[in-house]
Amino acid sequence: MSSHPPDPAPSVRPAHDRSVQGPSWPVRILRMAATPFALAYFLLDALVYWGVRPVLRWVARLPLFRRVARWVGRLGPYPSLVLVLVPLALLEPAKPIGAWLFATGRPWLGVAVVVGAELVKITTVERLFHVAKPKLLTIGWFAWGYERVTGWIAWLKATAAVRLARDLFRRLRRAARRLTLAVRRAAGH
Repeated sequence: MSSHPPDPAPSVRPAHDRSVQGPSWPVRILRMAATPFALAYFLLDALVYWGVRPVLRWVARLPLFRRVARWVGRLGPYPSLVLVLVPLALLEPAKPIGAWLFATGRPWLGVAVVVGAELVKITTVERLFHVAKPKLLTIGWFAWGYERVTGWIAWLKATAAVRLARDLFRRLRRAARRLTLAVRRAAGH
């Protein structure tokens, strides 16, 4: 008789264990369907953000915004959340409204609505979120969601399509700079 304990049964992973199989087919289909829309959405936001960065820096230096930032810094986590979500909820529907205006034969109005709402959204919501973020991350469910969203955005940025778009954008920017310099030299400036 052996003094060794019996060998434990080999661990068998059930067939539904996602760590082995990866995401389910509905998740894969949803991801494939949502990716082009997300790329377009984030590309629009990135283009607008790139264009308004100087405005954001200027807004951040305004005395009024500094007072607002101090006031937001004194708020609790949930009032800070409301302060960020209300302008976001009011301005985000402008994109589909602008797209509808564009599609119904009023392209300039549609573009103006989308660009105007993006400018206001980015200058207010981005700045408010920047100030309130440390407090917002103390809310457990918000921190959990923020990690998931930022993880998904990181995955999206790592896709070949986004890397290609970023490379193309850099090349276009360099070409635009060269063209601007050539025009300035030709004009004698």
